[in-house]
Amino acid sequence: MKKIISLFQRNYEGDRLVRDEIVPGAEWVINGEGIATRKWDGTSCLIRNGKLFKRYDAKKGKQPPGNFEPAQPEPDPVSGHWPGWLPVGDGPEDKYYREAFETLLKEKGEIFFAGFEWTYELCGPKIGNKGDGNPENLISHILIPHGSKWLDDVPRTFEGIKEYLSNRCIEGIVWWRDVDDLNCDKVKIKARDFGLPWPRK
Repeated sequence: MKKIISLFQRNYEGDRLVRDEIVPGAEWVINGEGIATRKWDGTSCLIRNGKLFKRYDAKKGKQPPGNFEPAQPEPDPVSGHWPGWLPVGDGPEDKYYREAFETLLKEKGEIFFAGFEWTYELCGPKIGNKGDGNPENLISHILIPHGSKWLDDVPRTFEGIKEYLSNRCIEGIVWWRDVDDLNCDKVKIKARDFGLPWPRK
């Protein structure tokens, strides 16, 4: 899963918030195309043929491990970030991945994942961006399918989206051009992009 572009341009010099200017390639969202879905605050995972992978970002100048699978052919030319996947292992650092995956396997059955490929968000008590543990206020670790929670009432203007996010306890929005296609174009926006507080307790 390659890096998802933002809907609005960011003020990199200054407050680092977004402004009312569309990022090139995201115009289709404003034009009414695609489906708005909830953005979950956790860490990305991939399930492929019954195996679980965790997201790994080989940051600028960092050599990825030998079992790294890049999600895009080469690092981002601006940031230097190179996102991809690592197999979830048996070590303590992958404990919560395994816990959530085992729960999902019990719910769906192993046969469900044969020949299957989709991405998920690992969320739970010990998961969260920027050191904010459990921003989704969950009592256990779970894997949530990306694109599964549709948001039918999302506006498509700068002020409308800002107001929408200010009145809801969600991290953000991801628009999918085709929710049946994992590799379709996607565009995102987060509450924090507008300076809105997240997480909310």
